[in-house]
Amino acid sequence: MSATVRGILDRAASGQRITTAEGVQLLAADDLAALAETADAVTRHKHPEGYRTYNIDRNVNYTNICVSGCRFCAFHCKPDSADGYVIDREQLYRKIEETIQLGGDQILMQGGMHPDLKIDWYERLVSDIRKRFPAVNVHGFSPTEIDHIAQVSHLTIDQVLERLHDAGLGSLPGGGAEILVDRVRNKLSPCKVSADQWLDICRRWHQRGGRGSATMMFGHIETHAERIEHLDRLRQLQDETAGFTAFICWTFQPGNTELASQRKVGAWEYLKTLAVARIYLDNFTNLQASWVTQGLTVGQMALRFGANDMGSLMIEENVVAAAGTSFRTNEAEIRHAIAAAGYQPRRRNVFYELVDENTQRPRSA
Repeated sequence: MSATVRGILDRAASGQRITTAEGVQLLAADDLAALAETADAVTRHKHPEGYRTYNIDRNVNYTNICVSGCRFCAFHCKPDSADGYVIDREQLYRKIEETIQLGGDQILMQGGMHPDLKIDWYERLVSDIRKRFPAVNVHGFSPTEIDHIAQVSHLTIDQVLERLHDAGLGSLPGGGAEILVDRVRNKLSPCKVSADQWLDICRRWHQRGGRGSATMMFGHIETHAERIEHLDRLRQLQDETAGFTAFICWTFQPGNTELASQRKVGAWEYLKTLAVARIYLDNFTNLQASWVTQGLTVGQMALRFGANDMGSLMIEENVVAAAGTSFRTNEAEIRHAIAAAGYQPRRRNVFYELVDENTQRPRSA
């Protein structure tokens, strides 16, 4: 390891903010152990408690019909496809009931950019869920979906956010971020919002008092510098609003996509990027592990590479699975993975509030 990289890591471990140029240097470094050591030191400073967390929720894709045409997506269907669907309301209720039975208190609602669903459809959806299941948080509709709803409904972003908030929307997921650099977005998802627009939708939600997560999907056509630019833009917005509850990064899964011939990024690159993200995002309290794309063993390792949370049990997941990656687990296994890493497993909600009892017995999913 060079003296320059060692110096960057030492300053980061002492609590100093690193620059974009220094972030790029860390991503180019090949000493994974040193990156892990520093990321773990940062995590322990922010989370000296002897536990690490997870939650139980379900990812409900309310439709797979989408006009975005993203090159990295294997899940979407065109509007005229025989495989396209909009979820049946009774089926949705059964999914939520099963989630509650397994100890869950949240559903993640995401779908495609459906050309015909307008704001009143989303309002009724959220309102009906909240009336029937008042204890369940609706973590729904990424900034790209918010923008699309506004366009097809001929409304402003603020009007859409206000109406969904009033209907009972609890928090905003960070989907659709991919890489917050327009060069990348124009090549991968030209029909989606720009990087500035994605960030501004989050800003407007935060200014209303809302909270939400931030994400990054990497390992496709972006450069190291563009990964750091993505992190830097998130860090700037978090300085401004403090509205992000957590950061989650995962590797692009190329199977069954237009980029299927591309090499799949493995655990080394994932753990290195996670560690650098923990070092760089000094104003983010929580970082999640991505066992859904990496498997439970690498997810467990992530707890020593900067993650303080194992993410969701993910009772249901369809988008990553459509690309050929389908890791599954249950609550007993995820608790065991945390315990085997040397921590007490604790269950939390989307706002990172603990909701379990220390003596809680794991449920099987």
